[in-house]
Amino acid sequence: MKLTSKTVKWLPLIGVGLMAIGIGVGYLCGSSNNMTPAQHKLNDIIELINDEYVDEIDQDSLIEMSIADILHNLDPHSMYIPVSELEQANRDLESSFYGVGVQFQILNDTICVVQVISGGPAEREGMLAGDRIIEVDGKKMTGKDVSNEDVFKALRGPKDTQVTMKVKRNHVAKPLTFTVTRGEIPSTSVDASYMLNDSVGYVRVSKFAGNTYSEFIQALSSLQYKGATKFVLDLRGNGGGLLDQAILMANEFLEPAYRIVEVRGRHTRENATWVSDGNGSFTAQKLVVLVDEFSASSSEIVAGAIQDNDRGLIIGRRTFGKGLVQRAITLPDSSQIRLTVQRYYTPSGRCIQKDFVRGHNDDYQTEIVDRYSNGEVFSADSIKVDENNVFYTLSGRTVYGGGGIIPDVFVPSDTSFVTTYYLNVANAGLPIRFAYEYADLNRESLANVKTVKELLTKLPPADVLLRAFTSYAAQNGIPQRWYYINISAPLIINQLRALIARDILDMNAYFEIVNESDPVIKEALKQLSSD
Repeated sequence: MKLTSKTVKWLPLIGVGLMAIGIGVGYLCGSSNNMTPAQHKLNDIIELINDEYVDEIDQDSLIEMSIADILHNLDPHSMYIPVSELEQANRDLESSFYGVGVQFQILNDTICVVQVISGGPAEREGMLAGDRIIEVDGKKMTGKDVSNEDVFKALRGPKDTQVTMKVKRNHVAKPLTFTVTRGEIPSTSVDASYMLNDSVGYVRVSKFAGNTYSEFIQALSSLQYKGATKFVLDLRGNGGGLLDQAILMANEFLEPAYRIVEVRGRHTRENATWVSDGNGSFTAQKLVVLVDEFSASSSEIVAGAIQDNDRGLIIGRRTFGKGLVQRAITLPDSSQIRLTVQRYYTPSGRCIQKDFVRGHNDDYQTEIVDRYSNGEVFSADSIKVDENNVFYTLSGRTVYGGGGIIPDVFVPSDTSFVTTYYLNVANAGLPIRFAYEYADLNRESLANVKTVKELLTKLPPADVLLRAFTSYAAQNGIPQRWYYINISAPLIINQLRALIARDILDMNAYFEIVNESDPVIKEALKQLSSD
């Protein structure tokens, strides 16, 4: 919605007060003279337990549990984060961290290096994709008890500190030892960016972290240089993140003075509206945004700004429906609460927050499952809208508030190739394991492959690859059931090729192959080709 009011905030001001971490918390600890009867009662109960309870109780741990329970009964997104969990909770919002520079996955109880980050510390010391990390700083790192969190703690650390890894490498008899000096490693948000055809550029964004906008604009500029005049922005599965990054992203596609998002809090001083500043570099190109039921928060802000301003088409399935804004507040002991302080509203004035009952957060999360059981993800006719919650885009199209953003073009979930056999092998992680082992065994012969097209010519024919995989699955406890295998064959073969491409090349290659048969991508290309 185009605005001329001087009360709105323009883009240069978006950082002010939005994601401030570490603000004062004195107001949380008022004097006893200002305490309500209920607050006095809580203190009395804690003191009674401390003085009279039959067993000795750790008072601090009791209070820790109480804090989490209090926030649990506010809304599904307000939460308490203990100091011990803070690093993990903030990981997705980091723009960078200090580590060794490898991407890994745990397969067969072993840490397997999938990619070594180009130019990173590990690459400089000679580590390679396919290496298996068996020991870190003298500590064994294999077995069923090893978790992703264990690996993060072992490999990350302060800048310029060293970590020594013992590595098993195929075709090398004895383990290798690498001493790597930790350095700054970028935490990427753009999973893939490539040309879908001669004129359409594709960008997939997985989260909204501190560096998302800078990565995003670099990807768009690179695609434009390659000839892109139309764009597909893929926000499927993107659960959101930082509000300012979503505002910056939407701004790139809008002419000046168009509303992007409004936030409203309990007090009017917390209300603000952000509008486009006219400095967007991609305001004229055709655009589609892809969403699904796992697109939430910042993803919905971008989709809402594009939809309500009639700037492009939203394609896919109804989004998650998170219209609440949290502020991170650091407590004196360095623990943190993320407290819901505002609701956000799309340019047409709608809040897309789905319904919730305080204290019933499990029901809130499983609402996504309900969409599958009631058929919504398979048929647009099954989407329930609130006829009393109607809003209008700039051109007068009807949109609805509450319960997420309904796409302009619905594409159902494609389960035509999903069978019990496919679910069994997928749940066991066998496609990922098979692809990694195949890539590892053939890494030398595929070392000079640079493109997806070239790689596909070097992989076995579809029927050979399928038989190799089903034999592998049988050896791992999933019997061959050819009636179901034949139904799932296109899906299995496509995934195996994509996973092998990821392990040999990169994530771009993975999405190039996966997207080739994706009905949502096909619909996006169809819409972009129409006048």
